Amino acid sequence: MEIAGYFASALIGISLGLIGGGGSILTMPVLVYLFNVSPALATSYSLFVVGSSSLVGAWNNYKNGLVRIRTALLFGIASIATVFLTRKFIMPAIPEEIAHIRSHTITKELLIMVLFAALMLSSAVSMIRAVLGSKTNAAADKSTPLLKLLMNGLGIGLVTGLLGAGGGFLLIPSLVLLVRLPMKEAIGTSLLIIALNSLIGFTGDLGHQRIDWGLLLTISLMSIAGIFVGGHLSKRIRGEKLKAGFGWFVLAMGIYIMAREILFA
Repeated sequence: MEIAGYFASALIGISLGLIGGGGSILTMPVLVYLFNVSPALATSYSLFVVGSSSLVGAWNNYKNGLVRIRTALLFGIASIATVFLTRKFIMPAIPEEIAHIRSHTITKELLIMVLFAALMLSSAVSMIRAVLGSKTNAAADKSTPLLKLLMNGLGIGLVTGLLGAGGGFLLIPSLVLLVRLPMKEAIGTSLLIIALNSLIGFTGDLGHQRIDWGLLLTISLMSIAGIFVGGHLSKRIRGEKLKAGFGWFVLAMGIYIMAREILFA
């Protein structure tokens, strides 16, 4: 299973390089199902893997002029602080056994996976159903209300902190629909936001989690290698195709995780 896990680790980077998100969607199942890491610890590992890979991808996109720094920083003002506080204080305070329903026990780990899958399904449906205009305003992000950017950053930060998700599957729709960035720029900008959120959020786990640095760094290096492949592929594929494929991919993964966790709980 570990060989499959390392191969899937490369796919995490390919996903990030190709569509600017989906890395955390792959990371959680890879860690939980292929490396047998507990869901709670997997949320922490996911932050590091996705954060380090996204940082490399963001730099590559920045060199190509595909990162909107202002937009990334406005999202980051609210989201980074929210992620750190969530990981530092909220996650450790959640009990291991949350509730008992008849003969079933709702555990912290089950809740994390079910919420993770539900979020994926919601995001996928929104992405697939979205009807985007063919025209985009190159300066649209300059006129976007500051409050909307901050509120979206706050929400994404909370999701990232609770579920260890980089937020790419929420960021892409927000950047395309709210800020009206072209798909390629939304990808590059989302990578920078994900990197900031994830890596700073990971520091909030230090002291709360016992980290297997050997495993974590190996997976991260595989993912970083994959992001170069994904970045190369993204130059050959149209943005609209990326958006459609991204939505269906998230939907399929969400259905699988939801079914697996509920049926085998």
